[in-house]
Amino acid sequence: MSTSSNNRNRKRKKMTRRQRRKRKLMLFIVEVLVILILLAALFVIIKLNKLNNTGDLDEDKLNINIDAKTQELLDGYTNIALFGIDNRSTGKYESGNSDCIMIASINNDTKEVRLISVYRDSFLAVDDDDDLRKLNAAYAKGGPTGAVAALNKNLDLDIKEYVAVDFNAVMEVVDALGGIELDISSKEAETMKIYINEMNEVMGTNGTAVSGPGLQTVNGIQALAYCRDSGGDDYGRTERQRTVISKIVEKAKAASLPTLNKVIDKLFPDISTSLSSSEILGLAAGIKDYELADTQGWPFQLTTERMGGKLGDVVVPTDLETNVNLLHQYLFDVEDYETTQTVKNISKSVINETGKTASDTVRDTNPFTAEDTEADTQTQ
Repeated sequence: MSTSSNNRNRKRKKMTRRQRRKRKLMLFIVEVLVILILLAALFVIIKLNKLNNTGDLDEDKLNINIDAKTQELLDGYTNIALFGIDNRSTGKYESGNSDCIMIASINNDTKEVRLISVYRDSFLAVDDDDDLRKLNAAYAKGGPTGAVAALNKNLDLDIKEYVAVDFNAVMEVVDALGGIELDISSKEAETMKIYINEMNEVMGTNGTAVSGPGLQTVNGIQALAYCRDSGGDDYGRTERQRTVISKIVEKAKAASLPTLNKVIDKLFPDISTSLSSSEILGLAAGIKDYELADTQGWPFQLTTERMGGKLGDVVVPTDLETNVNLLHQYLFDVEDYETTQTVKNISKSVINETGKTASDTVRDTNPFTAEDTEADTQTQ
């Protein structure tokens, strides 16, 4: 064999060794990436396992009665019911009055979120018997399924998912974020002292009152006291609840990964939800894109009435049909929405029981007329 042939063979062998080294390096990189992906998946699974997941709610019991046209429109939105349960002990989500009732409506295209507080004393049909009572009784009577069904039935919605939290959740998430900033009035500061003392006694906490009014950073128990402060009516309470949620979302979006990890560790064990792991991951993937566009209390147009028996003061939508029309316009940009016969029937029942119609409106927060008139009438 010639010298030139030997040189070519050695060069070929040398190139082959170089290629092998390159191949080994590529395989090593792929193996590292696979391990990292598996570790990330394991991390997510561990976090999600902290949730109290109840599985899907029984759709046959959720009172979804909307027509095909409305359903097609609502398919462009993700509507989730949010409940704050008035249980002093943690981890009990099957029953209890829902001190806080909200609907988060997410526009799947724009990622805009609108947050509606439904007043807990709203006089509506809360069960299959069409008995009229305060809306917060729906959770106490039927758990999350009953509460979601009541919202769907009275508001012509298609809610299938819920998230429920107890008192502990608000405190822990605010503390994990390092507090939130609130502008507190003198009256709020005084009322918060009462709630903090009560929670210290009932829940075994050791909270302290805010030093006084003004813009300040509050801790978890102070934020919870702010949320629970009725200020004489449920309208102010729900507005404060939405303010705290807005502040939490605002701070969480700007938080570091270690802080968010801390929030998850604290918050997830205090949550009960029907959302599956894949649904949660889908929502979480776009968290930075979500924008809390607006918040409102509902009914927009209402009055109050003292009912007999144990009901006491109730919030009366004036009237229900009008308020549902406005709600669909606000959430889904639908003008001249035609309510279902179910809502029409409930609206007539509310009028018959209370004697209150649209002409009796004493508080109007219609978001399309920019009116904001309030009555002296108060509810608890």
